[in-house]
Amino acid sequence: MAALSGEEVAESGDLAGLQLEAIIGFNGHVPCGLICHPDREHLIYPLGCTVIVQGINVLTQDFLHGHTNNVSCVTVSSSGSYVASGQITFMGFKADIILWDYKKKEMLARLSLHKGKIENLAFSPNDLYLVSLGGQDDGSIVVWSVLKKEAICGSPAAARSAGNPTTLVYSNCRDEMFISAGNGTIRVWELDLPNRKIRPTECQTGQLKRIVTCMMITDDDKYFYVGTSTGDILKLNTKSTLMSDYGPVKEKFSLQTSMATVLKLFIVLKGTFVEDEFEYQVLVMGQPFACVCSYFEGVTALLLLKTGDLVIGTGTGIIAHCSGSNYKVKKKVQLQGAITSITPRGQGHQFFVGTEEAHIYRFSYSDFKDELIATCHSEAIHDIIFPYGTSDLFATCSKSDIRVWYTPENRELLRITIPNMTCHAIDFMRDGKSIISAWNDGKIRAFTPETGRLLYVIEHAHSMGVTALTTTSDCKRIISGGGEGQVRVWEIGKETRKLEEVMKEHISAISCIKIKKNNQECVTASIDGSCIIWDLVRFMRRQMILANTLFKCVCYHPDEHQLITSGTDRKIAYWEVFDGSPIRDLEGSLSGSINGMDITSDGTYFVTGGDDHLVKVWDYNEGEVTFVGVGHSGSITRLKICPNNKYIVSVSADGAILRWKYPHVH
Repeated sequence: MAALSGEEVAESGDLAGLQLEAIIGFNGHVPCGLICHPDREHLIYPLGCTVIVQGINVLTQDFLHGHTNNVSCVTVSSSGSYVASGQITFMGFKADIILWDYKKKEMLARLSLHKGKIENLAFSPNDLYLVSLGGQDDGSIVVWSVLKKEAICGSPAAARSAGNPTTLVYSNCRDEMFISAGNGTIRVWELDLPNRKIRPTECQTGQLKRIVTCMMITDDDKYFYVGTSTGDILKLNTKSTLMSDYGPVKEKFSLQTSMATVLKLFIVLKGTFVEDEFEYQVLVMGQPFACVCSYFEGVTALLLLKTGDLVIGTGTGIIAHCSGSNYKVKKKVQLQGAITSITPRGQGHQFFVGTEEAHIYRFSYSDFKDELIATCHSEAIHDIIFPYGTSDLFATCSKSDIRVWYTPENRELLRITIPNMTCHAIDFMRDGKSIISAWNDGKIRAFTPETGRLLYVIEHAHSMGVTALTTTSDCKRIISGGGEGQVRVWEIGKETRKLEEVMKEHISAISCIKIKKNNQECVTASIDGSCIIWDLVRFMRRQMILANTLFKCVCYHPDEHQLITSGTDRKIAYWEVFDGSPIRDLEGSLSGSINGMDITSDGTYFVTGGDDHLVKVWDYNEGEVTFVGVGHSGSITRLKICPNNKYIVSVSADGAILRWKYPHVH
């Protein structure tokens, strides 16, 4: 979640920028983060510090760059002319709101008053005002003039006795009225423009004490509905601010957490468990601990239909079509991941749903059937690899899964899932018949790239998990590295997998393995501060390279006389393969480790990426940066130049895959 430092922004600003062609990713954790634009042709959603505008029927992407840290909320005006996005920042620092011109895809203004985090944003119905809600450490609501791009007035968001509001909704008819809600607070606000004040009225819910997670208002403004973490829906009268109805009374949309999980949680918190008629509560040191309510997260997203019915999304991943009168479920569908967004397309023949698992679904109202239209990783990506000789496909691996992607359409073709395991590294066999993968349970698994069928498993390949691997060009060997520091060579036959040799020199985990074209030598990088060049004929060490760093990546120059390495010391070092002597080193980054590196087939240029979130293209001989790519908001874990030098694909710890146009055209 770290932002770019001033020096890094300056450094990237002084150099030519890489052209970002596509992003595969969606931050499904942002509440109401997926929005269908009023033009009905585009979806708007956040990923890291970027807001993406993606075509629904036509494969287009536009990127709104400007935030210095993760985007925490997005909203679109009723006319579709404006987009506003807010971000997270560090404690005590100002968190920016950016107002965008949707048509030009340009920044109109940067609005800075809140500190820490922007919790929510909403436009007035005629695009006159933007209201913003600060996070827990800010606790204020501010109304901004869209035309003048300045603050009109502000107020504390909730009474001192109440919790923090987290959600906003603006009136559909009047520019002077909006509603905020959250933990034990629901307020209807009136804007008094001549006196530059906003005045709240507390809504009365009687004996019900609820944490509001989402909110929708009817087209005529008479009523508004709030979804709660307890799993029920409250209907309130906007004018009287009194609750008129709530439900379902018996079968709430609660997250079905087992009692054992709950008790474990309370033991960790050293708290006591209290159950009353309406809710569960944790008392830590005698005080209510509200954060735990997310474990019981009930209704997480709401959509009001023209018929008066409701579409409800829950923390368990259920989408339900409910009656507006008695909240009885008419139809329901189970999706993958907690629902965080439901957005209608136009007046309502379709709607889109976003989940925490970073899936986007399309629904039609008539048959209430789901269609998965976009997927991406929701966890850190550990490796990326292209098959030999093709740029149209690539594979990535993450926690519990391997995915194969079709590059021109940014589309997932195949997903291989091993639950509760982590895949650290992958490689395609040169013949394209298998994907070889390294897993934290100490096994090497091979799958078919077309169907994902398991071909074979090498059991107990390493005692502390397999952390790196590569394959030979004749498809007869796999070289693997483990968490214990051993390098093992496996002979692969048609029906047999045999351990050929174990090489024990490293004393800590292997982070990267690269092999020579003739398959007779390889180099292994380790976080023990050494790189070792191995003879794969006699299975002996040829040379050892030592440095005061944790090596993360290593590459042979294509002529195979030199190596380049990098790691946590932020240096890019050149070494002689023959005797392991250093040639030179470069300052690779101003902050953070360099985690990934790849070199072109002719050795003219190489690329690096790491904890500074920047993709850098280097001239190999000059040792200078020629292009910088700004777009990632998480640490870059690996990156690759595709076989025909058309793209650079980089992957990061926030689950994003970014495709850049390769800048040096021959």
